[in-house]
Amino acid sequence: MSADKLATVVPVDDLAAAVAWWEDLLGVEPTFVDGDRWAQFDLGGTRLALAGADRTDDRPGVLVKVPDVDARRGELLAAGVTVGELEVGPHETRCTVDGAGPVSVTLYSSS
Repeated sequence: MSADKLATVVPVDDLAAAVAWWEDLLGVEPTFVDGDRWAQFDLGGTRLALAGADRTDDRPGVLVKVPDVDARRGELLAAGVTVGELEVGPHETRCTVDGAGPVSVTLYSSS
């Protein structure tokens, strides 16, 4: 199963301040903000996500969208990859993948 999308995730402690800073830097408004949990900027086919209160890790990371996160998780487990439990959020189902070193990796599919 292949990935549909890839996004860079930056963990932030103050989402509102981070959104304002990135908005000034990029010259565009965020395409989505969910309270103090999450914000994202979509530019030229790429996505920059800011993870506030809803982050899965304090390291910068990569967010990988797949068609079926449960099926992909099963494939990775069968291949011997350490994968976290599924978490159901208000917008997605996700799991973390271990072994990426200095970055976090989260697989997700839309709910």
